[in-house]
Amino acid sequence: MKITELLKKDGVKLGVVAATQAEAIDELVDLQVACGAVNDRAKYRQAVLDREAQFSTAVGEGIAIPHAKTAAVSKAGLVAITVPAGVDWKAPDGKPSDLIFLIAAPDTQANVHLEVLAKLSALLMHADFAAALRAAKTPEEFLAAIDKAEAEHDAEQAAKEAKAAAAKAAREAAAADAGAAADTGLPQVLAITACPTGIAHTYMAAENLEKVAEQMGVTIKVETQGSVGTKNALTAEEIAACRGIIIAADKGIELGRFNGKPLYSTNVSAGINDAEKLINIIMNGEAPICHAEGGASAPAASGATESLGSTVYKHLMNGVSHMLPFVVGGGILMAISFLLDQAGMGTASYGSSTPLAAFFNLVGNQAFNFMLPILAGYISMSIADRPGLAPGFVGGWIAKQGYTLGYLATAMDAEAQGALISGGFIAALFAGFAAGYITYGIEKACDRLPDSLEGIKPVLLYPLISIFLIGLVMLALNPIFGAINAWLSSALAGMGTGNMVLLGAVVGGMMSVDMGGPFNKAAYVFGTAMLADGTSTGQIIMASVMVGGMVPPIAIALSTTIFKNRWSSADRKAGVVNYIMGLSFITEGAIPYAAADPGRVLPSCIIGSALAGAISAAFGCTSPAPHGGAWVIAVIGNPVMYLAALAIGAVVACLILSFLKKPLPAEEAGLAK
Repeated sequence: MKITELLKKDGVKLGVVAATQAEAIDELVDLQVACGAVNDRAKYRQAVLDREAQFSTAVGEGIAIPHAKTAAVSKAGLVAITVPAGVDWKAPDGKPSDLIFLIAAPDTQANVHLEVLAKLSALLMHADFAAALRAAKTPEEFLAAIDKAEAEHDAEQAAKEAKAAAAKAAREAAAADAGAAADTGLPQVLAITACPTGIAHTYMAAENLEKVAEQMGVTIKVETQGSVGTKNALTAEEIAACRGIIIAADKGIELGRFNGKPLYSTNVSAGINDAEKLINIIMNGEAPICHAEGGASAPAASGATESLGSTVYKHLMNGVSHMLPFVVGGGILMAISFLLDQAGMGTASYGSSTPLAAFFNLVGNQAFNFMLPILAGYISMSIADRPGLAPGFVGGWIAKQGYTLGYLATAMDAEAQGALISGGFIAALFAGFAAGYITYGIEKACDRLPDSLEGIKPVLLYPLISIFLIGLVMLALNPIFGAINAWLSSALAGMGTGNMVLLGAVVGGMMSVDMGGPFNKAAYVFGTAMLADGTSTGQIIMASVMVGGMVPPIAIALSTTIFKNRWSSADRKAGVVNYIMGLSFITEGAIPYAAADPGRVLPSCIIGSALAGAISAAFGCTSPAPHGGAWVIAVIGNPVMYLAALAIGAVVACLILSFLKKPLPAEEAGLAK
């Protein structure tokens, strides 16, 4: 599709006066409406603002290309304005934007706006083209400049393809006639450009690398991994013959095909702003050799430095993001089991006393069983790439099960097996980081081995040694968590029931300390043990335990709903599910948030849970059911005050947490200003 098939004379407005980005967007949206591309102005405008809030669409050098794909668009459209005074568009180079295009695409027309965006981005990397657009006096001149540049670009692309085809034919002829000499035409430098949200950057980086390489007399081929898919894919023949590879990307790139080749990794902006430097690194032999036998992803930018905190956070979030679907899916299925199992209400088998409820409970629990190994596995993979995945999973599973060296001596003893207590997500965090750095150390040590062993390192040496070592480490350290549990249980039992309010606060608060770990499990086991005695005191303690466990997910959900600017768009979307998890007494719904920000989330939730547990005990609320949360409200003693205790605890935790967390920038929070 040609650009001018979408951009018409009525869609071009020159010399616009706009003091702010919002005013410029209003001008552009009005043009789209006037051109008949938009059927709902307000909805389309909001879609443009929402996209802008995710990541600025300014690409630097005075250019911005906002875009939105929504049902509010009736047909694909493109409009443009020039703003001689410029508008602050939060461009990466800090310059105001004075040449702005707005793309509209219906949600039923796949990728049309991205294809146009890719071509526009490539053209706009040529300063003479952008200057011609700025110099246009009329919309007709503006469109004529686009037609001319697009025709030249298409001709250049056709020439490149013809040259590549001729070079391929020459190589094939040379292969058929070993005595013939042929110019193979294989590129000296290869590159990959990619960006996760700012789509234009992918194509602008590619175009700039090609333009600068031509000026330097260097042949280059650039593969783009954009939202329209992989284009201009690199071949095995090209990879084998090249002098090195440039990765200019802000997302993970699989590197297995580049193993043993010089490779320099950086961000996508460097491809736009420092292309000559990147090409020189390859041509001068300064790029490090890529070691990606296990199918690794692109590392952080070569030569770039990250703070310890940001490095740990990056690894942590890789684990949390992969763990979240298991928490959400498993938690909701378990909640459904409690809702369906009215027959088992008030019994220890509540949630699985009927076949239908048992099905949901079983599947949900199995999803939860994967949660901690997934967390540990992907933390480890973030540190050591793909070789870290297996030891991370194993370490996370051992942490979850609570296996110890002492357990080995009684492995056939069913009673001993039943005594195992999971270390929770804290132990899984430790296992993930330990497995990752153990594997990373093994990879570095194996670099000294002979080249003849390269093939067996990823399939034998890495998994064998790393799984052995992480197993040894976790079996040795898991007794610490067992000792903590034993101490907590005895301490709770020693408190007795003399001060029921204090005991309610303690067990309620413990439910939030590690959300499924030793403290949480100790409080829950104590509550169920007291419940088994069949006394009203035991039911009071069980009620405090359960309300304390319900507070963290609901507090998180409230904060993400009310204090939107404290959370990213992904956090807010996932937060809604925590209403269901909290009401279902599934404390683990708060784990991703606690793992990402323990310094703020845990203290807030502990205070809220302790308050809820104390209020519940003070008003004599009782629970004959060991689980179920709000779904067993029919059997709760003094249900009104029980719900009040839950609401007060959750609101207090929400307010403390939201006060401790600082507001995020509008772009990071995904909120339009």
